[in-house]
Amino acid sequence: MRNRILQRFFRDDGGNLSAVFALTLIPVVSLIGVGIDFTNSAKRKATLDAIADSASLAAVTPSMLSQNDSASVTAATNLFNAQVSSISGIGPMTLTVSTQDNGLSRTVTVNYSTTSTALFGKLVGKTSVALTGTSAATGSVPPNIDFYLLLDNSPSMAIAATTAGINTMVANTSDQCAFACHESDTAPNDYYGLARSLGVTLRMDLVRQATQNLMSTAQSTQASNNAHYRSAIYTFNYGFDTIMSLNSSLTNAQSKAANIDIYEVPYQNWNNDAITNYTNAMNQINSIMPNPGDGTNVGHAQEVLFLVTDGVEDQMSGSSRVQALMDPSYCTTIKNRGIRIAVLYTTYLPLPTNAWYNQYIRPFQPNIGPNLQSCASPGLYYAVTTDQDISAALIALFNTAVATAPHLTQ
Repeated sequence: MRNRILQRFFRDDGGNLSAVFALTLIPVVSLIGVGIDFTNSAKRKATLDAIADSASLAAVTPSMLSQNDSASVTAATNLFNAQVSSISGIGPMTLTVSTQDNGLSRTVTVNYSTTSTALFGKLVGKTSVALTGTSAATGSVPPNIDFYLLLDNSPSMAIAATTAGINTMVANTSDQCAFACHESDTAPNDYYGLARSLGVTLRMDLVRQATQNLMSTAQSTQASNNAHYRSAIYTFNYGFDTIMSLNSSLTNAQSKAANIDIYEVPYQNWNNDAITNYTNAMNQINSIMPNPGDGTNVGHAQEVLFLVTDGVEDQMSGSSRVQALMDPSYCTTIKNRGIRIAVLYTTYLPLPTNAWYNQYIRPFQPNIGPNLQSCASPGLYYAVTTDQDISAALIALFNTAVATAPHLTQ
């Protein structure tokens, strides 16, 4: 009987399930634990990566870029450490913050390495998971720019600024001339005096006001961009005149611009009335402007030449008077030096009632605008016609020049 009981006991396999379960429990729990550790480590790394991104970006803000490299390193380090202190389950942190400057841009790189505690990893002999990450951010600052204004103040810029003004001048001059030429020998040749007595606003008046308004815009733009701008103002006619040499005081430039006016000639037919000498003006301004920089500092500024003109050359060549399109090769010479040119074309108005216009200017008048556009750097050409706002056009041209200034990036 006893032997049969023992035989039945050894043949009964009902208890094997418990033994098998006990044997498989350890690897199952280990796998689940490793999965939990992996998930926790992934979450911690994602958090650390986000903090590293925030730190690198904080180091290239405009305020940081206006300071030295060590300020960017300190900003990134402090932000990273402050936020990391709230993360649990990580080991000692190794943080490296480096910077690289390239002209107007700065790249800040944040590297970190630490470990994530593995609560269940001990079951398989692994107590931690290594975590490493890198974040880099690049920021650039607006360049410092020197602006040179070259303003045509020859007699043709003394045309009335509005259609009503043109009609008034035509109606009050024997030769139906809309130009208020300024001549020292006074009446009857001083149409400038006539325009003033009739209360006619001239295109030159609007150019003067536009230049003054531009300096106000430049001041506010300079402040908002945290950049440094300098300006110089010149006029050209038969000769070349300095209103203000390059100066960092835009307020002073605004004040000096009040002196801009039409060129006064000694008497009618003086110098054969050839009083728009582009050859002299462009050569003079080219010699005044130094080689430009990349804009990283005031002494290494980028340069923009603003040319405001109606685009008609009127100068002597030997003993002959030449009335023609401006030679665009002058512009090419300047642009090849790395200086951008912004052109505001104050449209040369057709005057079909004037015999002089019909004979000498009308044949090439349609080509004046395209010729000046070829002088301008890409995107820096603007044309205004009678009754349009010269001030708004000049400011728009300035804003475009600033917005499209080269920013060095990596």
